[in-house]
Amino acid sequence: MSATDPNKYPIELPFPDISAYRNGNSGVDYYTTFDSGVSGPHVLVNALVHGNEVCGVIALDHLFRAGVRPKRGKLTLGFANVEAYQAFDPDEPMASRFLDEDMNRVWDLETLEGARNSRELQRARQIRPLVDTVDLLFDVHSMQHKTAPVMIAGPLEKSVAMAQGLGTPDIVVADTGHAAGRRLRDYGGFGDPNSEKTALLIECGQHWEADAAQVAIDSVYRWLLLHEMIDAKLATPNLRPLPPRQRVVRVSAPVTVETDSFEFAQPFTGLETLAKGDLIGVDGTREIRAPHDDCVLIMPSRRLTPGATAVRLGRWVD
Repeated sequence: MSATDPNKYPIELPFPDISAYRNGNSGVDYYTTFDSGVSGPHVLVNALVHGNEVCGVIALDHLFRAGVRPKRGKLTLGFANVEAYQAFDPDEPMASRFLDEDMNRVWDLETLEGARNSRELQRARQIRPLVDTVDLLFDVHSMQHKTAPVMIAGPLEKSVAMAQGLGTPDIVVADTGHAAGRRLRDYGGFGDPNSEKTALLIECGQHWEADAAQVAIDSVYRWLLLHEMIDAKLATPNLRPLPPRQRVVRVSAPVTVETDSFEFAQPFTGLETLAKGDLIGVDGTREIRAPHDDCVLIMPSRRLTPGATAVRLGRWVD
């Protein structure tokens, strides 16, 4: 297996049939809301923003099958880009990330309310009214390469603090997103420092590795436990040991692809640490070098089209 070709990773996970969850009760297909009748936050556990990221599907299926219900507030469980999921082909496993465009780059008002159209935008517009009622979002994702799980907390301290309250995984990434568009976890109040709404996005590991499903299940139960939605008795059998400590890496800059000929200098997979001046890649005639010592590479991509994020550069925060 070549580290440079995500298509070559073995598919170790099943892709559950989620058709039973289509009708739900929220007015949005594949989104189901459980109301405790007790005052509390509206918590959304979201999966499948990208159609080939199955670990979140497995985690939500686990919650449904376990009959999990909130002790307070409302709990919504939802599957976002179902059409892309249904198009998954194990012979071309990266192809169903999306159908027309990345669904995690459309969450700004100009795009959501603009004239542009795509299947992902249509779905985002369907989901948006429900998302607008959510106080706490947990968005479950996975990665191209087999790298340690990371929590994507975004740029705001409120989200970093919540990630630290969750206690897992051991790496928390504080970043500013992508030039190509706004993520769901940064939408509306989630990205507003003055709002009490908060969101986290977890990257559970490589898309199809068996352990990614276990990370996802652990994290969703911990999320519900953190917000007092369930009892420890229900959560404990599904939890993994917490890491001894968490580390925060703050992204200083994303590297955005400018040409059709971007190439990495090495087959980076993520979390490599480079010295100042080390070559990261070449974009046309432009050399991309580490801007400082202890430069951490976050989630290098193989989707190297102009406007996309090739990699994010950060440094560890004490």
